[in-house]
Amino acid sequence: MIHLRKGEKGDLPSALALVKELAIFEKASDEVEVSIEEMENWGFGKDKLFDFFVASNDNKIVGIALYYYKYSTWKGKCLFLEDIIVTENQRGKGIGKMLFDEVIKVAKLDKVRRMEWQVLDWNEIGIKFYKKYPTFFDHEWVNCKFTDKELKEL
Repeated sequence: MIHLRKGEKGDLPSALALVKELAIFEKASDEVEVSIEEMENWGFGKDKLFDFFVASNDNKIVGIALYYYKYSTWKGKCLFLEDIIVTENQRGKGIGKMLFDEVIKVAKLDKVRRMEWQVLDWNEIGIKFYKKYPTFFDHEWVNCKFTDKELKEL
């Protein structure tokens, strides 16, 4: 039986373990830099930046959905789903759908004007999953970023 609930501070070690599992899946295992202490500050401290849901099975966390709010100059308040992560041996059981649907509920309840997320272009399973919803796949915008390395060079 899968149970969904809001994430709590005590869930952060399991959440970080799932983040590391996702990094391995995305072929970027050496790129996870965040610590539990940072997650505590950014998820529960005065500088709170994100919220998350956990999915548990037999009191073991098997999935998370982490999201935060952003502001669009055109649309106003928007919700950004950073990640849905389900541990490998629990995939295909509808847990990702349960987590995604829970975040959709939050977006609707908070009356955001846009909910956004990204999926890697090679993640065929993820793309197929999102196609089950009335998802707009935006091929017009190019993602840009500075990592901490580039920021230090500026």
